[in-house]
Amino acid sequence: MKSLTFIFLILISSVIIAQNFEFEKSKAFPFGQPNPEAPKQIKDFDPMIGNCSCKSVTRINQNEWADTVQMWWTFKYIMNGMAIQDETWKADGTYSGSIRQYNADSSKWYVHYYSSSAAVNTLPAWEGNKQEDGKIVLYRNQTAPNGVDGYFRLTFSDISSEGYNWIGEWVDLAESFSYPTWKIFCRKEG
Repeated sequence: MKSLTFIFLILISSVIIAQNFEFEKSKAFPFGQPNPEAPKQIKDFDPMIGNCSCKSVTRINQNEWADTVQMWWTFKYIMNGMAIQDETWKADGTYSGSIRQYNADSSKWYVHYYSSSAAVNTLPAWEGNKQEDGKIVLYRNQTAPNGVDGYFRLTFSDISSEGYNWIGEWVDLAESFSYPTWKIFCRKEG
């Protein structure tokens, strides 16, 4: 009788778990789904959900860019469709990712970044929104090496079902001057 009760409890808990996590990844939805209870902005990153083959290039110095590095970037819904996680794998052996959550109270995305190149006690975070022109722009306060206050700005552009572009750049507070340090060009796979 005990084993029959145990089996029954397992079956019931499996049904409850399946119902509570119906927007997680599955065979039908390998990158999860947006939860209809999430803020509508959860779909801002929708065209990026899935796998992309990318080319990444970083600045070496003021006048020179490094060689292009092959990169793969995957976006997926997590936390039962209430947030987005992205992960990158670069041919140079580095890995990174972000957790993206939209806060309806502040009307902003908060993006927490992590990387295999450095374990830090506090994850750096950017905040921002999707713009009217379709770009997603995120900011983090950052002082330039010469002491000028500004931001490190991340911009997703040319977003479509076929891919997107990304740029990381330092900008002054008025955003009248920018200094790009990293560019990524991505195209969807399959």
